[in-house]
Amino acid sequence: MEPFSQPEPGFPAEKSTSVLQKKFCVLVGVTGSVAALKLPLLIAELLKIPGLEVKVVTTERAKHFYNAQEIPVTLYSDEDEWQLWKGRSDPVLHIELRRWAHLMLVAPLDANTLAKLANGICDNLLTCVVRAWDLSKPLLFCPAMNTAMWEHPITARQVEQLKGFGYTEIPCVVKKLVCGDEGRGAMAEVWTIVESVKRILEEQDLPTQS
Repeated sequence: MEPFSQPEPGFPAEKSTSVLQKKFCVLVGVTGSVAALKLPLLIAELLKIPGLEVKVVTTERAKHFYNAQEIPVTLYSDEDEWQLWKGRSDPVLHIELRRWAHLMLVAPLDANTLAKLANGICDNLLTCVVRAWDLSKPLLFCPAMNTAMWEHPITARQVEQLKGFGYTEIPCVVKKLVCGDEGRGAMAEVWTIVESVKRILEEQDLPTQS
């Protein structure tokens, strides 16, 4: 596990033209939706943005859908939380991650984790990071689930709950799902998600093109 590097003092107030001085740290959370298949592509596209540093935090169920060997950045899971902390003076991983990141992107956000976040449940590394999140920083979430689950009335309430916390929804889309159903519930396209991150970079006056 690599050591943490803290964001530069004064970020993002200091307006330097140096990409190195404008490093922007993005923490990608991935949960147990079939859309987690797109994680390697999502990371690859994010890494094309100059000055962007990316780490990933995964739920255990999400691991079923992607090959960790295809993820070229540091990937953290529940096991790392407990291996890192041995005594009172040791760092707490979910706190270190929320300090490190300037932005968190949960893509995909499955129905189970959506329900947990809406109700403040923090029973794994990813949900602990979100529960401890600094609300002055952007948090983007990309719902992804079966159409019948999406259309359940509790889903809209839970999405609105997250938006009420100040998080930003990247809405799901209509398409034929892996299960064979067709309708709304698929995660937004990778390019849509990346463009949303770029818009935030532009707000922070950071470069988004080589």
